[in-house]
Amino acid sequence: MKRYTVLSLEQALSLPAATLRFAQLGWRVIRIEATPSGPGLPGDPNRYIGARVVDDDRRSYFVAPNVGKEAIALNLKEERGQEVLRRLLCALDVDVFCCNTLPSRYESLGIGYAALAAAKPDLIWAGISAMGPQDPDTPGYDPVIQAMCGYMEVTGDPKGSPMVMGLPVIDLKAGDEVYANVLLALLERQQTGRGKEIHVSMLQAAASWLITVLPLIDFDCEPGEITRAGNEHRKFIPSNVYPARDGFIYLAIGSDAQWQRLTRIGRFASLANEIRLTNEGRHRERDQIHRDLAAVTSRYPVDEILADLRATTIPAARIFDIRQVRELPQLRDKLTHTITPGGRLVRAQPMAVDVPGASIELKFAPKYGADTRRVLAEAGYAAGEIDALAAAGVIA
Repeated sequence: MKRYTVLSLEQALSLPAATLRFAQLGWRVIRIEATPSGPGLPGDPNRYIGARVVDDDRRSYFVAPNVGKEAIALNLKEERGQEVLRRLLCALDVDVFCCNTLPSRYESLGIGYAALAAAKPDLIWAGISAMGPQDPDTPGYDPVIQAMCGYMEVTGDPKGSPMVMGLPVIDLKAGDEVYANVLLALLERQQTGRGKEIHVSMLQAAASWLITVLPLIDFDCEPGEITRAGNEHRKFIPSNVYPARDGFIYLAIGSDAQWQRLTRIGRFASLANEIRLTNEGRHRERDQIHRDLAAVTSRYPVDEILADLRATTIPAARIFDIRQVRELPQLRDKLTHTITPGGRLVRAQPMAVDVPGASIELKFAPKYGADTRRVLAEAGYAAGEIDALAAAGVIA
């Protein structure tokens, strides 16, 4: 595959997560951050979140989404900074420009599709925002969008308050939509030679995942079908967390055949009756089924229960913490990793899908503005010109 070049005005998580996937493919990713302004810390605020890893601007929350990238600092509030951006697009033959800035700022920063495509017509342009350019001034924060698009309403204890999910799934979903749509646009460009403008609305992307709840409204569903269900599956009974003598398991019955296999296991035979033969019948006795199952599982160790369930191909698992997940034999050799400047190994999440030839080791996340001078020199700027831009606050 060609090593494409991505120039990305990025901060926070949604867009860095998208461009990380390009870096994992071996593409060149250059992240742009703002030059220092006022008393605040410069660049991406996420640089300063979490424990210090090697220095003050590469803390623990920042590192994982930004490995394998280069970093430049550019003042796009100034026309000279915008000129530098347009020159970089052409001189570096940039394939993709990305941003996750408020759409209301596109014009003033000179980063809108029309302005950049005028400089490089075959450019793929992708922007993430809360609700797309139709709502240009709304900031896009993951938990706020979770609240707005129903995720919190379907997450948590049915007797409790709405709850955010344990991972920033909307940030990551929006990033994955940039990844997928940029790949599609590059494929189209091979056929047409033309660039493309892509807008990813975090709200719309998140709502696209409401496939198991939103359509039920027009089927006159019961209120309980589209609200919080705790650890239960709303449709397939029994699917829930059950206590064991030394921990917990998640058991999921997805068909009547699986239920019959479960109740043929000696220790679970007492759960069977005529009503429970079908999932519809099990719905009528769901609360009692959960109590009956818990009464059985609580008497045995997790490994003993799982051995029976695996022997009859019933989906079930011990509930692992994150440290245990990292050591799973199915994942241990697929983890990506980086090396700090001091030589420390940092293991991170695996690639979503194995890609032949992709490296699972990526260079450490870049320091703020670390590559500005080198990248500008590559674009043809002389040392004196770079010094002048720095002195004028156009770069950092």
